[in-house]
Amino acid sequence: MQTELSLNAEIRTVVGKKTKQLRARGWIPAVLYGPGVENRLLQIPASEAETVIARAGTSHLITVNIRGDKGPVQVLLKGFQRDPIRRNLLHVDLYQVAMDKPITVEVPIVLVGSSPVLDRKEGILLQGKQTLEIECLPKDLIEAVEVDLSLLTEVDQQITVADLALPPTIRVLDDPDEVIVRVSPLEEEEEIVEEVPTTVEPELIRKRKEEVEEEE
Repeated sequence: MQTELSLNAEIRTVVGKKTKQLRARGWIPAVLYGPGVENRLLQIPASEAETVIARAGTSHLITVNIRGDKGPVQVLLKGFQRDPIRRNLLHVDLYQVAMDKPITVEVPIVLVGSSPVLDRKEGILLQGKQTLEIECLPKDLIEAVEVDLSLLTEVDQQITVADLALPPTIRVLDDPDEVIVRVSPLEEEEEIVEEVPTTVEPELIRKRKEEVEEEE
């Protein structure tokens, strides 16, 4: 179950270059949009926005309480912008979801446990996927997908998308045959350097020398 995250927001009337003054007063401009809803311009307290962004990622439901509205709305963080130099928050995009309609999101893959093969230093771990694309109702969202490395007990073993055990309420959209992690054998590669005697001229140089001698 996801931990609850929430934001307080107000309707924003400041747009364009004037948003700089808004940020100076401790607010972050935001836009709220989604299927079947009208785009709304919002402003969010900067401190709240920073805290929620650090925890939410793109697959965590956020409850937004808009001042003057009858009730909260559920959103996903769709994007944000930062100043390239100061790194302060400039803008936030919020996607409003309908709780009775499936949504498609990418959730992070988290590696847990320890592989005996890796502990014995008999192989190296190769990770092929960092995220998993899923479809589910908003209430069934998960924060991450855990992959247990202790299942990898031999070299060349792998865990694919099809091997994941997820709740029946979640539909995986990725190819079942895609490899998430694999234990690759350690291979010692010997670098072979072919030495060319300095007394032997390369073929092209030899031919050019012959041509020059003929011209003379």
